[in-house]
Amino acid sequence: MPAKVNKNDEEWRSELTPEQYEVLRRKGTERPWSHEYNDEKASGTYRCAGCGAELFSSDAKFASGTGWPSFYQPAEGDAVETERDVSHGMARTEVLCASCGGHLGHVFDDGPNPTGLRYCINGCSLELDKE
Repeated sequence: MPAKVNKNDEEWRSELTPEQYEVLRRKGTERPWSHEYNDEKASGTYRCAGCGAELFSSDAKFASGTGWPSFYQPAEGDAVETERDVSHGMARTEVLCASCGGHLGHVFDDGPNPTGLRYCINGCSLELDKE
């Protein structure tokens, strides 16, 4: 299990950009097709922009056509956590960083094999360590 990161709101605000803070700490969503990682093809590891935890491998990234970076599985089984989200008049499954609890995006069951899942992730909640 990843080590838990606990920071107060003031610390998060000082360490994150305004957009990262809105998404990671206030459960916001960036505009579709607005982040460079949507079309990123480089190999590497996608980490949490809030705490640096390893979240997704570029090997699991695919072009979903949704406007957000999409992955069919997390880097490790315990890298992310999920919880039910009933905001905005719909029921979805929210994806959170297991280390810091930051909001990453949502997961849907319309992804490719081998998992059939689509982790639809806000690009600003990620940092890519290129290989």
